[in-house]
Amino acid sequence: MADIIETRRLVLRPWREEDAADLYRYASDPAVGPAAGWAPHESVEDSLNVLRTILMKPDTWAVTLRPSDEPVGSVGLFPSSCSLAKGQPEIGYWLARPLWGNGYIPEAVRALIGLCFERGEEEVWCAHADFNRKSRRVIEKCGFTCRCAEDWTSPLGDVRRCLYYSILREDRQLAVGTSIARPQSGNAEEKNARPLVAPTNGSEQPP
Repeated sequence: MADIIETRRLVLRPWREEDAADLYRYASDPAVGPAAGWAPHESVEDSLNVLRTILMKPDTWAVTLRPSDEPVGSVGLFPSSCSLAKGQPEIGYWLARPLWGNGYIPEAVRALIGLCFERGEEEVWCAHADFNRKSRRVIEKCGFTCRCAEDWTSPLGDVRRCLYYSILREDRQLAVGTSIARPQSGNAEEKNARPLVAPTNGSEQPP
């Protein structure tokens, strides 16, 4: 499982099957998934299947706002498909529409950048479809530099022009105020706490 990652306003924790109803509430919104290349969820059962097959994989976290444990988005790491990245990690994300504009995803992305560098990575990637201005603003706020543009076929079947960005270890100090909370001895869930997901482009991660 994934580590629990804490920032000033967020707790990034592993997804759980009992999150299915909350996931459906936000991932069924047609304004969320299609911009990132995945279809809106059609039922709680659909969301449960996505949890089991995608979101409960390693290096994928539910985004929660302190002090609530309700998941309102997702962030994760996966090998970038960019031809320049050579399998280096790419950060993916999505957030519930009611919470857009509050800086939550940049805060989460900075935490994952720090985690990647802590793991010894020298370069971290992020991407967005050329029409996705919201995602572009997230990436720019986090200090990434655009490296190239490439075509990408989304899970919806359309070909998108995507812009790929990266940040180098030497370009950035680790984010201040970010910590990785190591599980303490306690219940089974705490003991199993561990650090997107299958690749999707636009870096807004599959559901």
